[in-house]
Amino acid sequence: MRLDVVDLNQFYASLLGQTARRVIRRRIRELWPNVAGLRVLGMGYATPYLRPFREEAERTIALMPATQGVTAWPRDERNLVGLCDEAEIPLPDAAVDRVILVHALESSEQLRVMLREIWRVMTAGGRLIVVVPNRRGMWARGERTPFGYGSPFSQRQLDTLLSESMFSPQTTGRALFVPPTARRSILGMAATIETVGERWMPAFAGVLIAEAGKKIYAVTAEPSRRRLRRLQPAFPARATRAS
Repeated sequence: MRLDVVDLNQFYASLLGQTARRVIRRRIRELWPNVAGLRVLGMGYATPYLRPFREEAERTIALMPATQGVTAWPRDERNLVGLCDEAEIPLPDAAVDRVILVHALESSEQLRVMLREIWRVMTAGGRLIVVVPNRRGMWARGERTPFGYGSPFSQRQLDTLLSESMFSPQTTGRALFVPPTARRSILGMAATIETVGERWMPAFAGVLIAEAGKKIYAVTAEPSRRRLRRLQPAFPARATRAS
């Protein structure tokens, strides 16, 4: 089951959603401390986690699946979000260097096809970060938050899926040890709870945050050359120096 974009907006506007965004975004930034000159794509509902990259990356955009709906981002600025079919990403081959998937894998109806499309639009040295609900965590056990919808993953399941989709799992981090509660007294201690949870209870994190690289030796055929659609101008060809 995939939540509507309105529900996702409401969650991230709440104190609990702001806490989740802050905790997860810190983990993502630790994995990618510098994206200068790179092209970053967010898929699913990744916009709460893209802002730190906007000033640094060459270009940052987001795509949201048609079954979820779309909302403009960033607010009061030129829109950088498009609506797409997750099984046919409207970008050319090797168009992006970094991809962030949030609220995507656990609710996708075309999971492997979507990952194959992400593989296609990534450069040879591309990297992928996936944020998914942890099967053993508290956040996956109720519908109070978006992380309680869809199919949660164990680390082994996630690594297997990425490997079978022509990605090479590199690192898996964990976050959201803080309980999914609206109580300000608990959320105010989120930083401390995260530190303690990571050290003493890593298996019970709310989400898994996996980084993977693109495998290029597994290709057996040329990627399909799809007709480029309306979002192609978002990633113009890189300039090359004259010899």
